Amino acid sequence: MTVLEVLQSTTAYFAKRQIESPRLNAEHLLAHALQRKRIELYLEFERPLTEAELAPLRELVRRRGLGEPLQHLLGTVEFAGRVFLCDKRALVPRPETEELVEKLGAMKWPEGARVVDVGTGSGVIALTLAAQFPEVEVDAVDISDDALALAQENAARLDLADRVRFAKSHLLAEIEGAFDLIVANLPYVAAGDRSSLSREVLHDPATALFGGERGDELMRELIEVAGARLRPGGLLALEVRIGHADNLAALLAEKNYHDIAAIRDYCGVSRFLFARYG
Repeated sequence: MTVLEVLQSTTAYFAKRQIESPRLNAEHLLAHALQRKRIELYLEFERPLTEAELAPLRELVRRRGLGEPLQHLLGTVEFAGRVFLCDKRALVPRPETEELVEKLGAMKWPEGARVVDVGTGSGVIALTLAAQFPEVEVDAVDISDDALALAQENAARLDLADRVRFAKSHLLAEIEGAFDLIVANLPYVAAGDRSSLSREVLHDPATALFGGERGDELMRELIEVAGARLRPGGLLALEVRIGHADNLAALLAEKNYHDIAAIRDYCGVSRFLFARYG
């Protein structure tokens, strides 16, 4: 079979298996198996593939057809212009989180400002901010040893190991001091919503997905403790689930936060909450 024929048959198989963007998935996996860039496939459409080239592709296609995330199969994900390691140890970064980092990156942070990324997962938020703001001190915490190991691997890969301090902690319990920015993309899926999640999402760690019976319990707990850990004028920035913004904004107001802003993502959903304390 030629490169083009393999792409066509794989695309048809993925479409039958209800894989979103089947052609794009086929191109990514074939390029990965051949150790080529996707654009290079278009220059080789008529080239026949050997059995040695097809064998690793078949296993990747089988696993993707069963719903394993593309990012897990490739082993990497692009986030905010950088390539991060990505596997089952942490949540696959979502485009909405890129939007959150984009908004934070557009702000001015003074030299010596202190930032903590709560529930860092693969480290994409903390490491992106550390790279963009070399004058800022960055901490990153997570309750998962596996996630922290992945985040530290990403830090080393991006030459940022000396820029971010990683620690195991439930929220802010095991980390000291006050911060100019507390940012968090915490688990926010309700426990009872498991059956509504896609096959791909269910490959993420349960500890990175489920936030309690309602889904917002960890968010509420962080709101309770974060105020006392913010420096004067400091910012709490949260990524929240669809439908949670109004209730969490009300809680922020009740807990003496001010300048509370519910910010919509590019799809028009109230996805981010920004608030200051005092």
